[in-house]
Amino acid sequence: MTNPPLSRLLVADFSRVLAGPFCTMTLGDLGAEIIKVERPEGDDTRAWGPPFVDDQSTYYLGVNRNKRSIVLDLRDPDDLQVARTLAEHADVLVENFRPGTMAGFGLDETTIRQANPELVYCSISAFGAGAGRELAGYDLLVQALGGLMSITGPDQNSPTKAGVALVDVLAGLFATVGILSALHERERSGVGQRVEVNLMSALLSALANQSSGYVLAEKIPHALGNGHPSIAPYDTYATGGGALVLAVGTDRQFSDLCSTLDFPQLARDDRFTTNELRVRNRQALRESLERALAPHPAHHWTKALTAHGVPAGAVNDIADAFHLATELGLEPVTNTADGDTRLGRQVANPISLSATPVTYRTRAPHLGEHSTDIRSWLEELESRRETA
Repeated sequence: MTNPPLSRLLVADFSRVLAGPFCTMTLGDLGAEIIKVERPEGDDTRAWGPPFVDDQSTYYLGVNRNKRSIVLDLRDPDDLQVARTLAEHADVLVENFRPGTMAGFGLDETTIRQANPELVYCSISAFGAGAGRELAGYDLLVQALGGLMSITGPDQNSPTKAGVALVDVLAGLFATVGILSALHERERSGVGQRVEVNLMSALLSALANQSSGYVLAEKIPHALGNGHPSIAPYDTYATGGGALVLAVGTDRQFSDLCSTLDFPQLARDDRFTTNELRVRNRQALRESLERALAPHPAHHWTKALTAHGVPAGAVNDIADAFHLATELGLEPVTNTADGDTRLGRQVANPISLSATPVTYRTRAPHLGEHSTDIRSWLEELESRRETA
């Protein structure tokens, strides 16, 4: 098998919790060698549970595969020197401390770049390195301050967070894109550069049509439950048993929906003939659709509507979602190649590369599992540099 695309890269991972580790795990899946630097207490997420598997937090296990762990106390001069050695030999450094923290240890970009001009140095923060540098960087807080909670939930009076730390994941993905772009530029220029991503900006960008609606039209969106501000019917609807999602984006799909419901006159109703009219009359549309859906449960309508090309489906729980993905041949679960069938069971990376596929080499490491080996390896690298 061809080596994965990033197999020659060394990443010094000084990050913890989710945004940084998600970024470095993605780089690791693509073949990079990830050295995870942990304080003596370990990554915060090691204690975030339940659930646990063999006393290991599934939160931690889910974002730290394909990494090796070294414990370093950056307040200890000897350990700090090991950290500097690692940074000076790395292709990429990722950190998500509060702005200024790395500079306090002499691990900031300016200092490390003097010894390692090819380094791509990625800093992930909550609100940037300016006026927001002292603000706490919790995903929930960013969801609130960044507007996401105001457009999520059943109504305007019930602000609701997303069911996962979505902003951290988005920031991790943006950081990954930035790092790969900087590495591509390094191929041309021979020097690295600084990559900065903050959670607030990542969220505002990812709000997509909602944020562009404000920026371009000064329209402030509000929560619509499961509805869409610009498309109808695009929501959850009551049936004779359970909720049904309809994601009808075109007039043709709406016509097919009405035909399948044996309600063709609805498509000719003057209130619903175009998407704009359906959005303006969404409540009347809901009442009409739910009357038509009442004779049968959601699973009946899912099958019938899907067969006629209408985007529809029941609301799955996570187990149902994995079962469906498996049925569709998407292979959503994999195992690491190290043979650990319990801790190595992983959610698959969604990136499919035809020639250089992602790899799942090792489960998430135990705290300091590779400290001795990494220290010896770095000492050898230093010896080679000194004698060169």
